[in-house]
Amino acid sequence: MNTQEKKKLAGMPKVELHLHLEGTLEPEMLLNLAENNSVSLPYRNVDAIRAAYRFADLQSFLNLYYLATQCLRKEQDFYSLTLAYLRHCRDENIAYTEMFFDPQTHLEHGVPLTVVMAGISAAQKEAEREWGVLSGLILCFERDRPAEGTIALLEEAERIGGIIGVGLDSAERDHPPGKFQETFAVARALGLHRVAHAGEEGPPEYITDALDTLFVERIDHGVRAIESPELLRRLREEQIPLTVCPFSNVSLGGFGSLQQHNVGRLLDAGLKVTINSDDPAYFGGYLTENIIATWEALGLSFEQAVQVQVNAIEGSFAEEQKKRDMLQNLMSYLDQH
Repeated sequence: MNTQEKKKLAGMPKVELHLHLEGTLEPEMLLNLAENNSVSLPYRNVDAIRAAYRFADLQSFLNLYYLATQCLRKEQDFYSLTLAYLRHCRDENIAYTEMFFDPQTHLEHGVPLTVVMAGISAAQKEAEREWGVLSGLILCFERDRPAEGTIALLEEAERIGGIIGVGLDSAERDHPPGKFQETFAVARALGLHRVAHAGEEGPPEYITDALDTLFVERIDHGVRAIESPELLRRLREEQIPLTVCPFSNVSLGGFGSLQQHNVGRLLDAGLKVTINSDDPAYFGGYLTENIIATWEALGLSFEQAVQVQVNAIEGSFAEEQKKRDMLQNLMSYLDQH
């Protein structure tokens, strides 16, 4: 990707579909929140935190991730966290984003769901009003927790209002999606969208399980689908979007380097691939950095970078008119540049 193409990509209107709000907690904000909320951390400064951001696998990352979430206590904390990410969206020309959050973790810390969602919602409204950045909110269940209680949590979130769907995240190994079948059935009956992390560390069968038992509309990660020709064929034929996160996959040991990532092979196989930043504070970069670095490492084309943005628009849960508007804005930008 040459300098001109990088500049054009940076200015291109973009969409992000796989972003954990708690994963945008930058070290500087983490230290401030810890001090304000009297939470003791094993890190004395920003450099010590950044040094800890080296992970052997998904579980080692989650251990630090959940430690950091203890510092989120007040409505203002969730507002500040969300607005900081949405400001990144403004700066990176991300016109629309769908954000995950993990309410079970906050409930365990004694923070009511109303507090969490009020802070997030206030930031969403401000970002739309001030910058024109639109966003949707997806409530994620942590798959390494019991499924019991998740329906009640879902129903409470529905009463509060503000979520567009549900997801499934956290430690994937030995936690197949099927145990949340009943919860996702309730979400489906409520008219909510459904996504699930699958095929990140777990086997391709977890992707199939998520499609067949949870009736998900998108697969988050999904990179291990490459191991099953039958699954690749199904994903291609049904045009199931994959929300691939290159920096995350390399940081957690799924691939030894960006040069070894299989996103190019997934695109060549005709899959509806999107690119995302996952937990950018922990994995070294936000959306634009993920795309540029991955494209340079793999020698992918600018046309493929455009295609993943088309895929993200089409694979989003935005209203149909909004999708048409975003596609038109993207094509207008490309025509002008």
